Amino acid sequence: MTTQSPLWFKSSYSNNGGQCIEVATNLLPAHGVVPVRDSKVPAGSTLNLPAAAFSSFVTGVKNGNFGNV
Repeated sequence: MTTQSPLWFKSSYSNNGGQCIEVATNLLPAHGVVPVRDSKVPAGSTLNLPAAAFSSFVTGVKNGNFGNV
């Protein structure tokens, strides 16, 4: 059973350096989206990424496509 409320988590690779995002993958099966938010502003806006876009983003991060921004 998939809940309608996002269950947020931060990567275990996060070192609390202040540049982290949180994701809620529990909405993927029912809604086809992965909500993303700034971990420093949990009550702020969320970006609902389609599954394919989120997958491309993760692949880009793993491949180092975004540099040290």
